[in-house]
Amino acid sequence: MIRSALALATLAFAAGCAAPVPVADTQPAAQAPQGQCQADAAQTLVGQQLSSVLVEEARKASGAGSARVLRPGQAITMEFNPFRVNVEVNRREVVTAIRCG
Repeated sequence: MIRSALALATLAFAAGCAAPVPVADTQPAAQAPQGQCQADAAQTLVGQQLSSVLVEEARKASGAGSARVLRPGQAITMEFNPFRVNVEVNRREVVTAIRCG
């Protein structure tokens, strides 16, 4: 009897130390990329001054799911992302190129 109670107490203690069971994620899921980038449609923005509105226009015009601004000398990741448009600017923040990746 005492052994059964001791075994039960040991199991209860061990269960309390176990990792919690994951609960379903209640956070809203991140939006999936809209589509594959087509930079040709955004080339009319080259030569314009950078702004958040312009970056969003480039993203929408290219059909990309995301956009990033690339500045001179900035460290960037080199992975190719076909769902991202890159807006390259010069030191004066004027758009010099728009490409996918």
